[in-house]
This record gives sequence, C-alpha cells and structure tokens, in this order.
Amino acid sequence: MSIIRQDAWTNDEDLILAEVVLRHIREGSTQLAAFEEVGERLQRTSAACGFRWNSTIRKKYDAAITLAKKQRKKSKLTKDDDQANYEVEASEDVEVTSIANSSHTSEEEFSTPVAEKKTVSSDMTLDDVIQFLQKYASKLGHNTKLEGENEKLSMENNKLKELNEKLKKEIKVIKKEKETINEDYRTLINIMDRARKMAVLPEENKTN
Repeated sequence: MSIIRQDAWTNDEDLILAEVVLRHIREGSTQLAAFEEVGERLQRTSAACGFRWNSTIRKKYDAAITLAKKQRKKSKLTKDDDQANYEVEASEDVEVTSIANSSHTSEEEFSTPVAEKKTVSSDMTLDDVIQFLQKYASKLGHNTKLEGENEKLSMENNKLKELNEKLKKEIKVIKKEKETINEDYRTLINIMDRARKMAVLPEENKTN
C-alpha cells in the first residue's frame, strides 16, 4: 500500500498541480480528474490536491485559467469544422461519381437508336417504320430525363463545391486562431516560469 503524504507542499509540486489542472481545462476534462492525476504523481489524496488548488494556487493563475478555457473552446470548434469539411468532400466525391455514371449511361442509350437506324432497309413496311420511330422516341425521352437528372446533380455538385470552399476558408481562419492559441500557450508557460521564480526567491532570501 502506497504512503499518503501529508507534509508541506513544495514549489515544484505547486507547479505540477497548476500545469496538470490547466491541461485538463484545455482538453475539456474536469478538475477532479486533474486532482486525481496529481494525487497519483505526488502520493497525495485528490482531496488534498483540490484543497491546495482552491485555497492557494488558483488565485495565482486566474489569467492562465481564462486562457485555457479559451483554448478549449477554439479546439472544439476546430474539430467540428474539420469533421464537417471531411463529410462535404466525401459527399462531393459521391455526387461526381454519380454524374459520371449517368452521363455514360446516357451516351449508350442515345447511341442505340443510331445503330439501329443503320439496319433499316428499303423494303421495310410502314408499320415497321412506325414501330422504329416509336421505339426511338421512347429512348430519346428516356435520354432527356437522364439529361435533366444530370443537370440537377451538376447543380447540387456546384453547391457542394461552394460550401466546401466556404468551409476551407473558415478552416484557414481557425488555423490562424490555432496559431494564436499556440502563442497564448507559450505566454502561459512564461507566466508559470515567472510564478516559479517568484516563489523560489523568497525561499532563497529566507535561507540567506
């Protein structure tokens, strides 16, 4: 059974506690999960970690907490937009394939009467000619229907392309925001480093 520590907190332990809690906030996790992780690392209870955070550490990192929440919100938006862009591109591929298949079928259907026309001989009766024309008209009407469906699919495909372009532009904006988040994160690290130095200096003065 591991020993549960109850001695005084050191500056390094305070920094570990702050770092883990802020990371959990950025990732959308809970502070309770952060306290449990810190407790396992430092051999302290999660309750002790929570008390230390709320009573002493939290007020030193108000700006860092606000920044972590901001990063969490932007990260969630980025994931949602990436998923939406993936679905639009997949749908666009399906529509393009459907249009290509429809066009291919249309060409085959249309070419059939032309081929049959070559077989018409001079000794055909009037009834044969009428039947041939009726069959030709029927296939021609079917071809017109396919052309209408193809046009409709083309319009839908163009709309999907426009939506895809719009989403790509939004993703570019979000990528820029992610770069800003990275800069904010570096600022957060600097804040933690300054806090650590400020905590170490008083101890050195006490030692001297």
